[in-house]
Amino acid sequence: MSHILYLCKSRFATLLFALLSFSTILSAQPRWTSQDMGDGHHITVIGKASKRFLLLPIQESAPETRMRMLVDNQERAALNIRLAVDHVDYVLPFDMTTYQNDYLVIKWSNAPKTALAWDQMHLADHFDAKNTAHFRPSYHFTPAYGWMNDPNGMFYKDGVYHLYYQYNPYASVWGNMHWGHATSTDLVHWTHQPIVLAPDALGAIFSGSTVVDKENVAGFGQGAVLAFYTSAGERQKQCIAYSLDNGQTFHKYLKSPVVVSNAPDFRDPKVIYYASTKTWVMVLAVGQHLEFWNSKNLLDWNKVSEFGHGQGEHGGVWECPDLIEMPVRGTKEKKWVLIVNINPGGPFGGSATQYFVGDFDGKTFTNDTPSETKWMDWGKDHYATVTWHNAPDDRKIAMAWMSNWQYAAKVPTKQYRSGLSIPRELSLYQQNGSVYMSSQPVPEMQAARHKEVNIKGFDVREGHSITKKISVDGGYELQLKVRPGSARIVPFALVNKEGERVNMHYDLVKRQFHMDRRNSGQTDFHPCFSADTYAPIVSNDTQVLTLYFDQCSLEAFAGDGTWCMTNLVFPQSPYNKIEFTAPQGTYHVSAVQIYSIQ
Repeated sequence: MSHILYLCKSRFATLLFALLSFSTILSAQPRWTSQDMGDGHHITVIGKASKRFLLLPIQESAPETRMRMLVDNQERAALNIRLAVDHVDYVLPFDMTTYQNDYLVIKWSNAPKTALAWDQMHLADHFDAKNTAHFRPSYHFTPAYGWMNDPNGMFYKDGVYHLYYQYNPYASVWGNMHWGHATSTDLVHWTHQPIVLAPDALGAIFSGSTVVDKENVAGFGQGAVLAFYTSAGERQKQCIAYSLDNGQTFHKYLKSPVVVSNAPDFRDPKVIYYASTKTWVMVLAVGQHLEFWNSKNLLDWNKVSEFGHGQGEHGGVWECPDLIEMPVRGTKEKKWVLIVNINPGGPFGGSATQYFVGDFDGKTFTNDTPSETKWMDWGKDHYATVTWHNAPDDRKIAMAWMSNWQYAAKVPTKQYRSGLSIPRELSLYQQNGSVYMSSQPVPEMQAARHKEVNIKGFDVREGHSITKKISVDGGYELQLKVRPGSARIVPFALVNKEGERVNMHYDLVKRQFHMDRRNSGQTDFHPCFSADTYAPIVSNDTQVLTLYFDQCSLEAFAGDGTWCMTNLVFPQSPYNKIEFTAPQGTYHVSAVQIYSIQ
C-alpha cells in the first residue's frame, strides 16, 4: 500500500503522470503516506488494489471530506466521508472490487493534514459486519453497517420479496444516498444483497418505486423490473433504471431524467398500473402536496392533477407517497388509499404517516373526509411507509422506517443506524360512518415464533408480576387480553433488571392506549426522544394487545388492528418482567402468551 506525495496543486497533472510510472517502486512499499497539498487537499495512489476493501476510520463529528476515485484521470465515483480527525467512532469498508484491474488514484478535498485517519486507513480482504451491536434487533431488518432510512422500490417476483432502501454505506449518518438491497422468501428472514443504485452525475439516489413490466411496454424486455427514483443534485428530477435479472442489477436509462420540475422538493415517485384505462400512474411528493402523472409506455409522462391543498396535516414537507386499492371489510365496496408521509407534523412531533381514503379515476384522487386527518401509526418512530408492488394474492403489505428525523442521527448505535418495522398487512374497515385502515403483523410473523409460554389468567387488585418466564436471548412477542372490571385505568409495564421501564396503560374514560418511554433506558441523546404517546381505542370493553419487543423497539397492535404504535427504546438490558398495578378498582388479565422469535 502506498501514498504518493504531491507538493503543489499547480504541478498536480505533471507530477501525477510522472509518479504513476514508478509502479515497481510503489508495489514494493509496505504502506502509504498522505501528503497535504494545501487548503485541505490530499492525493493518494493506490495502484492496482491487492485487497478487497479500503477500511475507512470514521468520526461522526468530523467535517465531511470529499473522496474522489480516479481511473485514467477520469472520476469514477465521489463520496462524502467523515474521516477520523482525533478519534475513531467505527470503521467502514469501501469495496475495491470494481477497481481490481484499474490503477486507482484517490483525490481528497477538505481533508485535515493531521487527521488520525491517515495512519489508520488500510487495505484488507475482510470486514467484520457481524450482528454484535448492543442495540441491534434480532428479527427486524437492519443494514449490516452504515445508515439506512426509507424503504423504497419494494416488489415481489418469482417467490422472492425484494426490499430496497435508502442507504449510506460510508457512515452511520445520512448522506451518499444509494439503494441498498435485501431479499426474503418469508418477509422475516432477510439476505443482504449488493447495492443496486449508486450516486452519479445527476445526483444522489433518493426514494422511489419499482414495477414489473409484464407486457414490455417500455421496451426493455418482457418482465423487466423498472425502478423509478429521484436523482437529487442541484435540483430533484425523476429517473429510470431497468433490471433484466429480477432486480439483482440495474442499468440506468440513458434518456433520464424523464420527469422534471422547477419545484425544489420534487421526489419519491410511486408508480402503479390503473387497469380501467390501461394507464400507468406516477404519484410525486411536491412540497406539501402531491402531483399525479400518466403514461402509456412508462417512459413519457404528462401531469394530470394535484392533491393535498387544504387537506390533511401540513406541518412539514410531504414525502414517500403510495396509492393502493383495497376492499372494505364486510361490504362489496372498494376504496383507494393515498398514503402520505410528513416531516415534521406528526401527532407527537417530527415524522409520521398520514393517509386519505377516497376514490381515484386514474387521474384525480378525491378524499372522502377532507376535514379529518388519519394517522397510520400513533408512535414516534414510524415513517416513510410504503407497500410492495406485485405482492401475491393482491396482498397489501407495508413496511416503515423505525425512526424519527428529530433524532435519527443521534440514537445510541454506532456501526449501523436504523431498522425497519415488521411487515404489516393492511385492510380497510368501517367505523362511525367513515373508512379507516387496519394494520396487523403479517401472518408470516407467526411462523417465526419459537418457544411459547402460556400464563393462566389472574385478577389484579393491587399488583401482580410476571418474571423469569420471558426469554431475553432475543426479541419476543407478547400477547395480553384484559377485561377491565371496575378499573377505569389499566396500567402495566415492561421492566428490566436495572429498573428501566416502559409504562403503558389503557384509559377507559378517554378511550386511549398510552405508551410512556421516558424511563425506558437511554433517553438523553436528544430532548425530543422522551415521550408519552397515545392512540384512540374503539371501546372500553375487553382489550387485546400484541407487543413486539426487539432490543431497541416496541411495536404495539390492537387485537382488531384498529390502531398500532411504534416506539424506539434503548434499555441497558432487555425487559424481562411485566408488572401490573391497579391504583383504583380491579381488572382481570385473562390470557398472556409470550413467544420468542426465531
